[in-house]
Amino acid sequence: MASVKLTKNEQKKQKDALKQFNRYLPTLQLKKQQLQICIRQVEARIEEARRSQAELVKSLEPWIAVYGENALFKDEDILSLVRIDRIEKGRGNIAGVEIPVFKDLTFKDVPYDLRRYPLWVDSGVRMLRECSRYDAVIKTLQEQIDLLSRELRTTSQRVNLFEKVKIPEAKENIRKIGIYLGDQDTSAVVRGKIAKRKLTRGLE
Repeated sequence: MASVKLTKNEQKKQKDALKQFNRYLPTLQLKKQQLQICIRQVEARIEEARRSQAELVKSLEPWIAVYGENALFKDEDILSLVRIDRIEKGRGNIAGVEIPVFKDLTFKDVPYDLRRYPLWVDSGVRMLRECSRYDAVIKTLQEQIDLLSRELRTTSQRVNLFEKVKIPEAKENIRKIGIYLGDQDTSAVVRGKIAKRKLTRGLE
């Protein structure tokens, strides 16, 4: 703990600082709680997206088997028919933190010969695109968690600083200055009484 001046001005300064710390602390604690709640909500959304994606992949199993047996795909890969163009993101704000928000995923138009490909390829491409969309959503939500977690760490550090360092330090400084000033007042009273006694004797 840094040494403080044992003066009335310093005492006032420490009391003002303590008042300020006590005013800001509840705001920081509230922000910390909001961030924790928001992170849990985003994590729940990720889990939901992963479950939906897993169900989609499971529904692909029948035509994946057909795909493996089809001689046409010995030299060609159905994945080549699904090419991402770009991920569109907007900006949002959660608990004062700017975050990316998933808007859309666009794909390049890859033409293929309808006479050479089986009918189920259309459904396969559609489902693979949907699977890719889930990947983009999950990635964006994870970016949100990373940003919110970083802000939560900073806010938690500030809360700890106020609770464990600044507030106790200010209280101790006020106590220390109060004791010193009290001792000084007592000494002044004692010195005054002694001086009065001497003055009284001198007049006798």
